[in-house]
Amino acid sequence: MTKFRPCIDLHGGMVKQIVGSSLKDDSQPNENFVSSHGAAFYADMYRRDGLTGGHVIMLGPGNELAAKAALLAWPGGLHLGGGIRPDNAASYIDAGASHVIVTSYIFDEAGRFRPEKLQALVDVVGVDRLVLDLSCKRTVDGWVVAMNRWQTLTDLPVTHEWLNRLSTACGEFLIHAVDVEGKCEGIDEDLVRHLASWGGAPMTYAGGARSLADLHRVQEISSGRVDVTIGSALDIFGGQGVTYADCVAFNRRNEA
Repeated sequence: MTKFRPCIDLHGGMVKQIVGSSLKDDSQPNENFVSSHGAAFYADMYRRDGLTGGHVIMLGPGNELAAKAALLAWPGGLHLGGGIRPDNAASYIDAGASHVIVTSYIFDEAGRFRPEKLQALVDVVGVDRLVLDLSCKRTVDGWVVAMNRWQTLTDLPVTHEWLNRLSTACGEFLIHAVDVEGKCEGIDEDLVRHLASWGGAPMTYAGGARSLADLHRVQEISSGRVDVTIGSALDIFGGQGVTYADCVAFNRRNEA
């Protein structure tokens, strides 16, 4: 069954919710929320409520200390992504991450997929502890993976064929719907259907969810195959669309 998975997005060492498409190298992103609490505060909350498989994403430099504080607060309960490479992946596992998440590293600077780079990560942490973040940008031909904080389109289409190939090198997928991320305008139902129609590995969808109804909608259209992250709409991140307590209750009902 679909479950709610929590998140902690870090930018400049602080917990924030931002509009994903506004992430650029030369300007300040559009911020929906900046927390007065540190990453460890949220990680400890998730630990107390038994929420596993959430993700901590480091958006740019200056987030390592905050990320490791979150991992220390909920050891084995969180995935960690953002700037993951073979030379640092094991250190985050050692710091308490259950999985590491990667996108940009497996491409070259021109956005071309490099399977040997993916294999290098597998060699360090193993298939079962690697999550591939396929940040999906809609095009006229479907969805394409975006990298470098969603600024660069790669040559990797999000097709069932490619999901089959990539699933041999990872334990899970994290899917960011770039076009709706952080906008609280609703989920990309077409993308959720596309993912669910494959359904070959665990998947968490992130992007646009704005209410408890979106959790139920993803469960309905994916037949429970796709999990959901809610960020900017959540009350603990300054949102008004859905309460954290209701999301925890949703999970407990599905686990009963």
